[in-house]
Amino acid sequence: MLSKNRQKTIRQMAMRKYRKEYGMFLAEGPKLVGELLKCMKPIYIAATREWTDSNRDAATLVDDIVTQDELSRASLQQTPQGVLALFPLPHHETDTSSIGTRDICLMLDGIQDPGNIGTIVRLADWFGIRQIICSNDTADIYSPKAIQATMGSICRVEIIYTDLPELLKNISPDVPVYGTLLDGDDVYDTNLSSNGIIIMGNEGNGISTEVRKYLTHGLLIPPYPISAITAESLNVGVATAIICAEFRRRIRQNSTPPASK
Repeated sequence: MLSKNRQKTIRQMAMRKYRKEYGMFLAEGPKLVGELLKCMKPIYIAATREWTDSNRDAATLVDDIVTQDELSRASLQQTPQGVLALFPLPHHETDTSSIGTRDICLMLDGIQDPGNIGTIVRLADWFGIRQIICSNDTADIYSPKAIQATMGSICRVEIIYTDLPELLKNISPDVPVYGTLLDGDDVYDTNLSSNGIIIMGNEGNGISTEVRKYLTHGLLIPPYPISAITAESLNVGVATAIICAEFRRRIRQNSTPPASK
């Protein structure tokens, strides 16, 4: 049975100040909770009998077996699906000496939509990018909507919030810094390295002036055909997918031996 105090705490996870105060975040649903349980130890789990019967390996971790009505009273979702859990907020240190030196690192500058940042974390996981550094004004990845959009990838991607200009100021000059710009060079015609930093900017304003001055390469995703009248811009999640796919394609292309004749 869920106590009123526990219900209150769970619902407070909708607000960033309480997530920071309690040092935890909320995850809901079998898919998300199941993925997180593979790599994180939960603080608390509430689940229906149906969920525990279907997940016997995790059933011993459940603190409260609840009815669907009880779950609905605590849940932040309109139609909760059997389980919700509280997990500790991860803590990661920033090592500026290694950022972008061996692989690709993503930076998010002022992205506001929680769904977008959650999607980008999932994309990073797919493309083997293990670190995302966010500006302090980027949406909180640990909000319920963002966490839901990661579909569990949050436990395999390191997320750091910091002052981007201050960080970039201390990056090794040998590390290339790419950013998406409307006046950038065609990404398909530009030499891309196997390491470096890729910066994605705010949904409406792009990369901020303070961050833009640290770019060494501006990249443009061109429409097709080039002269066509098209949408004004791409969703930042879609743009990130295209850019990351092109970087990884180049690495694969350069490392694949030529086919034998």
